[in-house]
Amino acid sequence: METIRTRFAPSPTGHLHIGGARTALFNWLFARHHGGSFILRIENTDIQRSTEEYTRSILEAMEWLGLDWDEGPYFQTDRMEIYREYAEKLYKSGWAYYCECTPEEVEQMRKEAQAAGLKPRYNGRCRDKGLTPGPGRVLRFRSPQTGTTILNDLIKGPIEFDNSEFDDLVLIRSDGMPTYNFTVVVDDITMKISHVIRGDDHVNNTPKQILIYQALGEPLPRFAHVPMILGPDKKRLSKRHGATSVIAYRDMGYLPEAMVNYIARLGWSHGDQEIFSIQELIGKFSLENVSASASVFDTEKLRWLNGYYIRQKSPDELLPLLKPFLNKLNYPQKPDEYIKKAIATLQPRCATLEEMAEAMKFYMTDNFEYDGKGVKKFFTDQLRPLWRIIINEINSMSHFDEEKLEAFFRSLAEEKGIKLRNLAQPVRIALTGKTASPGLFEVMDILGKEEVVRRLERAYCLFDQQG
Repeated sequence: METIRTRFAPSPTGHLHIGGARTALFNWLFARHHGGSFILRIENTDIQRSTEEYTRSILEAMEWLGLDWDEGPYFQTDRMEIYREYAEKLYKSGWAYYCECTPEEVEQMRKEAQAAGLKPRYNGRCRDKGLTPGPGRVLRFRSPQTGTTILNDLIKGPIEFDNSEFDDLVLIRSDGMPTYNFTVVVDDITMKISHVIRGDDHVNNTPKQILIYQALGEPLPRFAHVPMILGPDKKRLSKRHGATSVIAYRDMGYLPEAMVNYIARLGWSHGDQEIFSIQELIGKFSLENVSASASVFDTEKLRWLNGYYIRQKSPDELLPLLKPFLNKLNYPQKPDEYIKKAIATLQPRCATLEEMAEAMKFYMTDNFEYDGKGVKKFFTDQLRPLWRIIINEINSMSHFDEEKLEAFFRSLAEEKGIKLRNLAQPVRIALTGKTASPGLFEVMDILGKEEVVRRLERAYCLFDQQG
């Protein structure tokens, strides 16, 4: 039975974006579904652009998503001896040769080919010179000039490439650094990767890599190229469509469960099911159900899913997740039990933790502005004499709870012949600053009698503003 080994191999030249996260997730799910291994490899041979900060950010995003790895992280910069060993194999077997052409000369060759209506490429000047290693020389792959290479893709099906189209690609640069198409093959061979699942922007790299596998006499892994993710305008997802990094969504108050569920559904499906637990995803995931068509990233769908997961959690679970967002807004400290009660009233109304923290303002502080239109509409001369009755009655209550408060307000509205809404709305504005909030009597119960009375007293001045 085949041992399944997948890998995710990001370059630390930026934060982990949505497309990369989906690639990581599909590899992780495939490995977990088959009881295999998931390997994390950091492809950091681009010394100029790779940073420690981005490496940390990628690892942090992976951990936040819950995508644990069985091996790694391996760093390509620690594997230079291995690349040199495999480069030597190709050189000694005649599959690679040294080239002394300067970058300027190669560029001229490309321009001449293009001017002749051909594909811009290196013209093979040093192919048969028999050069040995030396300063300024690169090691090139001796690509076959005839025949075809077939990629049997698990998602896209068979794709045929004409070998005459391929350049003699550089394996080792003049500074001794190996190139992407070479290192990825060596890494996947030595790490015994069985399935390479990656974005379809790599399709054109794959036949070049297949030729290197064949030159080394190594068996091919199975390839599966996942279609790209598009923005709402059907163009490739980018910063112009909003946040693209996983960390940015975490910092906006999205939950990892929602993000994993959402990106799993970007190009993969299981019937009409929309909501999946992580165990369900592991159990149901297969490459057969990955679409060959591009997917559209829909922020509203992600918000809806995040709201669902927020509602599924208990206030106890949400409290530690919400606290960093509360601290960011510099609210006064409140007891945990108080905050948990407030959370329960806001769960049905908020799609993200950031929204919940902002909506929590009236629970945490009375430093808010009153809704001007609401004040004008509800703080009427008819209500003014009743305001003192409301304050006095609430102040005298020995049992202050939702049921007692609702009974009092209904009774007062009936006695005075006015709609309950015309009593409740100005009180809501006095307590929260808004005309919309969780249930009024629920809010009053959480704020407590003393705070409710204090806020009602403070709001009395709003009648004078109507003068």
